[in-house]
Order: sequence, then C-alpha cells, then structure tokens
Amino acid sequence: MTALARADLYSLETYAIERAAFRARVLAHKQARRLALGAHATLLFEDRLTIQYQIQEMLRIERIFEPEAIQAELDAYNPLIPGGHDLKATLLIEYADEAMRRRELARLGGIEHRFFAEVAGHARTFAHADEDMDRSDDDKTAAVHFMRFDFAPAQIAALRAGTALRFGIDDARMPVAMDVPEATRAALLRDFD
Repeated sequence: MTALARADLYSLETYAIERAAFRARVLAHKQARRLALGAHATLLFEDRLTIQYQIQEMLRIERIFEPEAIQAELDAYNPLIPGGHDLKATLLIEYADEAMRRRELARLGGIEHRFFAEVAGHARTFAHADEDMDRSDDDKTAAVHFMRFDFAPAQIAALRAGTALRFGIDDARMPVAMDVPEATRAALLRDFD
C-alpha cells in the first residue's frame, strides 16, 4: 500500500462537511478488520483507509492546518500502513474495571512480544511490537501497542490459495489462538500487494 500524502487528505473545511459519511464508511470497513483474541485482547488491523481516518481526526481535533504540522502527522502515522508483505495492527488490552486493568497490565509485562500469526502448514510469525517506542517492560505492559506481522512470499501465496490463518498469544498468562473468520481473512488479504 502506498503512503498517504497531503493531497490524499481533506482540508479541515471539507472534512467538516464529509466527516459523517467518511466516518460511517470507515467504521463499516473496520468491522471486518477487528479480531478478538479472548476476552481481553483485540487486534484492530490497520490499512490506508483506517490510517487516513486517524490522521483526519487528529487534524480536526488539534485544528492542524500548517503544512509542516500536517506532514508531521503523516510521518507519524504512515508507518502503520501495511507494506505489502505484512499486516499491521493496533493491539488493545482491555479490562473494564480500572483496578483489574492496572493489576493485569502489571502482570502481563512483555506479552505483546508473544502475539503470533500462523498460516496453516507454515511456522508462526511473531509480532514486532512497538517499533516506534517501548511501551512496556518486564514489570508491566501498556494497554495499547502497535504490531507488525511479517509474512514470507510462500505464506502469502498459501493465504491467496485459501489456506487458513490464525492469530494467537503464545504465553501461559493469556494463552489463546483464534482462526480468522472468512470476512476478516478476505479483508486482510487485500493488505498484501
């Protein structure tokens, strides 16, 4: 997927007019790109459209209109767009109760490095987590992480041929593996160019 440029973005005025329709389109698009891994971990797979929405919202909220500031947002978010041989996701570790969330995040230090993707018949691909900055240590983890899953050409070919895809966590503190539903699998296949 190609990176976003300033020309791909709505101006603040145009976005104010288009926001409701654009938001509805993005939310519908995101439905197939969401994968719950058990009760407390969710992967939200990013692509060019989801990242454009994030940038547009940041520009709107922060009232950013200067070219240099817009470019700074593009530079910050463009690395979250898949590169054609990988999938990129935002990981949310979610606990509704605040005290439980603090306790669990303290217990789960480093767990973001144990997330994997698995194409049936191939070795697991473990996530590269938080390449932009550390968000955890051995003593605790953060509630939000940015993940990249790299795929070899043979894995991508197998996926295109219909091979099953699953994601999971290879860690005794939160063990889980989920087969990817067909609608999500089809959406993710479009991230490989």
